[in-house]
Amino acid sequence: MSFTSQPPPPPSTHGPVSPWAPPPHPDGPSGHLPAYPAHPRWAALSEGAGGLVAILCAGSLALALVALFLIWNLGPGTVLLVSVLALVPLGLCVAGLLWVDRWDPEPRLMLVAALFWGAGASVAGTLLFGDAFSAAFFNPSGLLDAELFGTVVQAPIVEELAKGLGVLLIFLVGRSQFDEPVDGIVYGGMVGAEFAFTENILYFGTSYLEAGNSPGALAGIFVLRGLFSPFAHVMFTAWTGYALGKAAQRGARSRWPLYFTAGLLPAMLGHFLWNGGTMLFFDTFFGFYFLLQVPLFIASVAAVFMLRRGERMLAARNLGAYQRDGWFTEAEVAMFSTRAGRRAARAWAQQRGRAAQMQDFTRAAMRLAAVRQRIAAGHADPRDLQIEAALLASSARQRQLMLAGGCAG
Repeated sequence: MSFTSQPPPPPSTHGPVSPWAPPPHPDGPSGHLPAYPAHPRWAALSEGAGGLVAILCAGSLALALVALFLIWNLGPGTVLLVSVLALVPLGLCVAGLLWVDRWDPEPRLMLVAALFWGAGASVAGTLLFGDAFSAAFFNPSGLLDAELFGTVVQAPIVEELAKGLGVLLIFLVGRSQFDEPVDGIVYGGMVGAEFAFTENILYFGTSYLEAGNSPGALAGIFVLRGLFSPFAHVMFTAWTGYALGKAAQRGARSRWPLYFTAGLLPAMLGHFLWNGGTMLFFDTFFGFYFLLQVPLFIASVAAVFMLRRGERMLAARNLGAYQRDGWFTEAEVAMFSTRAGRRAARAWAQQRGRAAQMQDFTRAAMRLAAVRQRIAAGHADPRDLQIEAALLASSARQRQLMLAGGCAG
């Protein structure tokens, strides 16, 4: 029976019945299970728990210092007012990134770490080192004045380095959760979204105060930054994450400096074009917006759609290898790698109160597909083989728990 063609039958009184027969396997559901992570969504974080805590602490401390800086310069009332406005573009960005991330969701704690780094550490780094960069490299007798230099040279370089460092740290500590380009886009986008949130507070507040607390001035800067270009920093930093994701996918983690640099360059270039559009290349904002910003955004969205489609195709192919060995059924592979299969699986699980078990089952399978990709491409290391064994056992156990309606606790 095809899982995608009709809803699964209800559980039998003699035992669980599912639309897919649990595949027989000597180490699978009916046999002895090797050690497996009881909660895949959290157990996978244990390998980099110390590093993740360090990122969270650094981001939190930096965010507290940045908040004090904003309150000192803008005043608490202004910070509160413009923070509410800055939540609008932040909400748009986070909602879009969570939609991208829904096929193979990243651990929420790692996404929170990315947000804290973006809002705190990357902004603090920009504030601390921006002036030092200008003092070291700005030539007063050159072609660019100080303001133009800061906009088109300092900001793209310093800000992308500060944001990119957070993506790199997540890449290094979250090995098992950062293993392909879409993961990198999500983590990079989260860092960029929160950086933009804090930067918007500064820009909104400064414009508001300089205009004598003018609501019109605040509305104007909100429309330009918050509604016309909310995804700018998301797109820039996503390039850095994408490149590191390719390094993970290709089994080239040890060559991260090369991939990190390869991701930073287009991030900086895009930032340069964005900042310098109306100052260097276009006479009007709307010409710049419709000839550069809109096409760049459309191209970015199209690229993400193509990557997600490729992710589904790889999942189907790589999980198919386990199907041939008896670990999954054909219906399960379709369930993990097609939209129709996902919808039917969620509906089946929600009707029976087993959504959490289905989510864990799906997460383990998608991680397994990414590991199989490295193994099949000849990029695996002994650690990947250990992860593969643990994930196979986890998938088998999660199937048991889901069909029994239990939990992995």
